[in-house]
Amino acid sequence: MRIGIVVDEAGPSLGAVLDQTRAAAAAGFDGVWLSQRTSRDALTTLAVAGREVPGIELGTAVVPTYPRHPLALAAQALTVQEAVGGRLVLGVGVSHRGVVEGQYGYSFDRPARHLRGYLSALMPALRGERVSYRDETLTAIGEVQVPTRGAPTVLVGALGPAMLRVAGELADGTITTWATPTAVADHIVPTITKAAGRRTPRVVASVPVCLTAREDRLRAWAAENLAAVADLPSYRAILDRGGAAGPQDAIVLGDEVRVEQQIRRLFDAGATDVVAALLGSHEEQTRTAELLTALTGSLTD
Repeated sequence: MRIGIVVDEAGPSLGAVLDQTRAAAAAGFDGVWLSQRTSRDALTTLAVAGREVPGIELGTAVVPTYPRHPLALAAQALTVQEAVGGRLVLGVGVSHRGVVEGQYGYSFDRPARHLRGYLSALMPALRGERVSYRDETLTAIGEVQVPTRGAPTVLVGALGPAMLRVAGELADGTITTWATPTAVADHIVPTITKAAGRRTPRVVASVPVCLTAREDRLRAWAAENLAAVADLPSYRAILDRGGAAGPQDAIVLGDEVRVEQQIRRLFDAGATDVVAALLGSHEEQTRTAELLTALTGSLTD
């Protein structure tokens, strides 16, 4: 059972991002995770950070598939894997229709089919194998020759049944968002585990966390400021599966006892990792980080 932390890739400078990574490693977190949005490239940032900060696991959560050909992504990921000494966890995902069609101009038709084809090309390429794959939307022929310590772990941002089945069959696991312990236990873990067969998939639960005495105020803030989350179909569906009216019901808030209970519930539900995105004031985030790193030892007791 591991606890990681989200690092803000959109910090004021690359140096600030590296400082966050150093601080996370020094505090005792098991991993740092960067999202891929509209700021710095997550994989490039992790390559730089990994050369500066030894030991800690380095993950993306997640790199969108559509704008990056699987052979190109394999080359980039294997280069990062070589740079950081084999500590990369490559999280990929299909993103959302508004991003894929509105920003990139690709069709978002049948995203589970797209993911299956993408992973069918990406996974062997990461293993150094020659790829010869064609389907209705993707052609990938060739190989990537980068000497590494092995392929990175590949996780999929999979929430729905079809995506989880593809992730279980072809990847190493999933990284979730907005999934409550109920959704993890009743939906995520059984679906991906069945698809994985004899393999044990990694289930990384990404969740906003805050150690706070202002629980009601922060839930109200989340309900107002994160309301758009519930408008995205994949997020709306996972919130419903978890019995959450909105994102305010899928975050971890409260005092030390409440936060620890909620983190333990995610592990008890079958998560192998929890990745925390810190909320609240600077003081609250500092106290939250201290609590989480203290938990990393006690959770295995």
